[in-house]
Amino acid sequence: MPSFDIVSEVDKNELRNSVDQANREVGNRYDFKGSDARVEIADGDQLTVFADDEFKLGQVYDVLIGKMAKRGVDVRSLSRGQVAKVSGDKVKQVITVRSGVDKELSKRIVKMIKDSKLKLQGSIQGETVRVSGGKKDNLQQAITMVKEQVTDYPLQFTNFRD
Repeated sequence: MPSFDIVSEVDKNELRNSVDQANREVGNRYDFKGSDARVEIADGDQLTVFADDEFKLGQVYDVLIGKMAKRGVDVRSLSRGQVAKVSGDKVKQVITVRSGVDKELSKRIVKMIKDSKLKLQGSIQGETVRVSGGKKDNLQQAITMVKEQVTDYPLQFTNFRD
C-alpha cells in the first residue's frame, strides 16, 4: 500500500554553518564594533542571541535569518522567546528551533485528510504523520492539499513508498 510521511526537520549542519556565518558578519560590521553581539547554539535546538540593546538584538536576528535563508534553512522553524536583560543594558533572546510535527498540527493534518474525501488514512506516529492509501494519485493530491493549507510550519514529505 503506497504511503508517505509528513515530518518537520532542520538540517543541524546548515543551522550551525548559518550561525557561524552570522557571527562572522556581526564581528566584522562597523556598527557592532566594541559590542557584545553574538549568536550561540545551546543544545542543538536552541539559539541564544546576545546584544547590547534591543535594537542591536533585532539587527543580529535579521543577519541570522538572512544567513539561514541563504543556506536553505527554513526560518519558519524558529520560535522567538522573550527578550531578557542579562546585566546592565545587555539583553538576550532565546530562539527555539522547532523540529517534529507537534500534536495539534498532527491532529489538524489528519482531520484535513479525513475531510478531503480522498480514500486515505492518516496516522500520528510520534512526531511524524503517516499517510497511506490505495493510489499514488490520491497521495499526491494529499501532499498538494497539505502544502496549500499549512503555511505557518515547515513540512517535508519523506519516505514515499509505492
